[in-house]
Amino acid sequence: MTQCTALLWFRQDLRLKDNPALIHAVQNDYKILPVYILDTEHAGAYAPGGAKSWWLYKSLQCLNKNLDGNLVFRSGKADEIIPELLEQSGARAVFWNRCYEPWRIARDKALKSALEKNHNIDVQTFNASLLWEPWEIKNNQGEPYKVFTPFFRKGCVQHSEPEKPEPAPAPISYADFSPRHDEGALNLLPSIQWYRKFEKYWEPGEDGAQKRLDEFLDNGLKGYKNKRNRPDLDNVSRLSPHLHLGEISPRDVWHAAQAKGRQAHWDGDMDTFLSELGWREFSYSQLYYNPDLMTKPLQEKFKTFPWRHSEKDLSAWQNGQTGIPIVDAGMRQLWETGWMHNRVRMIVASLLIKNMMIHWVEGENWFWDCLVDADLASNSASWQWVAGCGADAAPYFRIFNPVLQGKKFDPKGEYVRKFVPELTALPEKYIHAPWEAKKDDLEQAGIELGKTYPKPIVDLKTSRERALEAFKTL
Repeated sequence: MTQCTALLWFRQDLRLKDNPALIHAVQNDYKILPVYILDTEHAGAYAPGGAKSWWLYKSLQCLNKNLDGNLVFRSGKADEIIPELLEQSGARAVFWNRCYEPWRIARDKALKSALEKNHNIDVQTFNASLLWEPWEIKNNQGEPYKVFTPFFRKGCVQHSEPEKPEPAPAPISYADFSPRHDEGALNLLPSIQWYRKFEKYWEPGEDGAQKRLDEFLDNGLKGYKNKRNRPDLDNVSRLSPHLHLGEISPRDVWHAAQAKGRQAHWDGDMDTFLSELGWREFSYSQLYYNPDLMTKPLQEKFKTFPWRHSEKDLSAWQNGQTGIPIVDAGMRQLWETGWMHNRVRMIVASLLIKNMMIHWVEGENWFWDCLVDADLASNSASWQWVAGCGADAAPYFRIFNPVLQGKKFDPKGEYVRKFVPELTALPEKYIHAPWEAKKDDLEQAGIELGKTYPKPIVDLKTSRERALEAFKTL
């Protein structure tokens, strides 16, 4: 009997282990035609930014290697390319793992319907990206949760235990097909090679994801509950870019962390880490039920907020030149590594939105281009959270004081010194507020405010008061 061919459409599931669409195809004895399509036309403004494009390029190299060089690369409209590939290859089935961005949902629904009705193609889709599907988690009234804690504790955890991950299928039988092209055909790498420095910080791909998980479980999970807020320590997982492109399954991460936490009796640390995976799920739920989450505040009253517009101030924030050390350290870490510590993300966002009163969408857009883990759901939900206009939002009067945050979470100033080297010689007492230092201390440290390091872009006290007055008008 002739073995049938199935087109396996890779998207944000760039792995072999615990890949439901791939496992289904192999278990049902299909020859596989693995395909990756860079569909920037449907994505529009939400095509991969510069940093994520570098990561995607490297990840696709790794996936193709793991597929023995059989991955087919194309760019353009997926709903036009897939029917062409089906006709060229003779495949009679298409399998893919679901994505949840609004533009992908609309495209995928239309494509599935067209393939089934017009071409008599067997189309099956699976969940590879989330622990729970967004439509599975609703409150007692049958509505989506609007607050994180009940969403996670009542909705998710009490709904079901995440399924255990499945091993990579073997052997895989591949369909003969040409031309396949390679990842270079997608033109993912920007002409300015600022991303080259990322290579010393990251190892994209399925193997790199597994190494990162193992490293975190061995050295970062212990103490995670309290130390995850310390940017000067290494008690965070750094798994977000691997999870975003599906180089590792969230089920894999969940069960591995659970096993390690229980074995080592780190229950508090384990629970805190699992709740961070829960926040990722909550972000996807928000995006699923609010497809304009990227631009529209969930709280209607914020539509009339009197935002400031200042290209000069926005540029200073983007380039880590605000004169607020913990903020500048975070923004420079972002540019240097394509990533920023989560606590610092909240601090830099608070300064931009509340002290500088610049629209949160401006920050969201900058993060989209600069983050290797730029994720539409997490990025949008988190910026709305800090702005106070999203679901489960921080109250409008919660304005982070970056000096106090720095002293609390970077007590010796090691994080600041690492990314703001012009402050290296400043005494610990003043590292988070150099404008408070005496003239002699500044001179001995080789610092001249306004020349070698900026003066603060805003006065923290008066800008806080200005923000509170603006919020009251709502």
